[in-house]
Amino acid sequence: MLVEGTSGRCYVGRYHERTERGILVHDVAVHDPATSPHSREEFLARTAKFGVRAEHRHLVLADDEVGIIRRLVEVTGSE
Repeated sequence: MLVEGTSGRCYVGRYHERTERGILVHDVAVHDPATSPHSREEFLARTAKFGVRAEHRHLVLADDEVGIIRRLVEVTGSE
């Protein structure tokens, strides 16, 4: 799944559950446009092609960071 964060970051990983602290996601890759040499589109295309390069085994995304939640395939068009 893909979470588009309100900060501009995007997160790709496996949705686990919503808790009172936020959304718990497993095996998460994060794209931060402020530090990444690649565009968001390049990051998503590479992730769709080669799989998620997990930077975090578990990550809780606070409710105020969570924007749109979608399946990665909805954005990249590849299954």
